[in-house]
Amino acid sequence: MSSSFVGVDLLRDASMEMRDDKEVVLGAVAQRGHELQWASRRLCNDRDVVLAAVGQNGLALRLASAERRVDQEVVLVAVAQNGWALEDTSAMLQADKGAVLAAVTSRGATLQFASVELRDDTEMVLAAVTQNGRALEYASERLRDDEQVVLTAVAECGWALEFASDARCDDKEVVLAAVAQNGYALECASKRLRDDKEAVLAAVAQNGWLEAAALWEEPVV
Repeated sequence: MSSSFVGVDLLRDASMEMRDDKEVVLGAVAQRGHELQWASRRLCNDRDVVLAAVGQNGLALRLASAERRVDQEVVLVAVAQNGWALEDTSAMLQADKGAVLAAVTSRGATLQFASVELRDDTEMVLAAVTQNGRALEYASERLRDDEQVVLTAVAECGWALEFASDARCDDKEVVLAAVAQNGYALECASKRLRDDKEAVLAAVAQNGWLEAAALWEEPVV
């Protein structure tokens, strides 16, 4: 089979013989990982073929054999390419710090697939919220109250304040950091800080959100 055949995404129209030809399938998945879906059962379990597929598209992990979906080497390559591949592996690897760290560094929100223990791991959660502040939603209750974690999250996405503990939503440093990133995040602050002039002015300054002024009323003297 010519390289042009696999280059135009036609592996699905290949004969069963070609779908079981390692050279042909390697050529196809190296260009489009999802072509693994057309490979023979034997090649869906071939480490070289699966590694090539997930290296091109991490989500191709779901097309691999059950054995390869729990192969640590394969999973590490897949989640590094696309963190969402973490969803398609075993609970054992979802509890593997190396695999999860690679996933959340790529896609912070994949913290949701991590084990309970890793969602309570400061290093892991910091990596996740650094990539996507809203990953704070999937952190443990303890870390949603951690000042460093929450500050990191709101610096990346002000709206992450929505998932912080009540104490952090009433923490002026945290709220100012959140509204500096997105003035609308003031909505998630405690009532005390929604009534704080400095916080309101910071929100207005960030994006000209004049409606923020409506949340603050000058005290009657």
